[in-house]
Amino acid sequence: MPLSDEEQRLLEQMERALAADDPKFASTLSGSRLLSHNRRRALAGVLGFVLGLALLMIGVIVPMTLVSVGGFVVMLASAYVALTYWRKGSEPEEMTSKRPANVTPIRRSGSGSSQRFMERIEARWRRRRESGF
Repeated sequence: MPLSDEEQRLLEQMERALAADDPKFASTLSGSRLLSHNRRRALAGVLGFVLGLALLMIGVIVPMTLVSVGGFVVMLASAYVALTYWRKGSEPEEMTSKRPANVTPIRRSGSGSSQRFMERIEARWRRRRESGF
């Protein structure tokens, strides 16, 4: 049985609110291709790191300096790739582009006080209550 126009509108509004509140969870539920692509790249980076470590150890055990240096370079490059795609996978671009205009993301600052944090949380809670969610 298809949804009515009102039900469809409410469902889309709830999806946008979920994407704005928790983009990681929303992308997990939606099965985002970008997220899975970034995870595969991060996994390839980890496997490359292990391969580089193996090459480094082989070069040390069998005195071959070029193999050791090559293994170290492979380790560095793979660690860079793994960390880059791991960070990209944490917040997909699809979800950040669909964020409603009235919702501002929480910015993390190392020197911020917990008082400002609580004020932001309370403001978000009031906006959510006023909008009907």
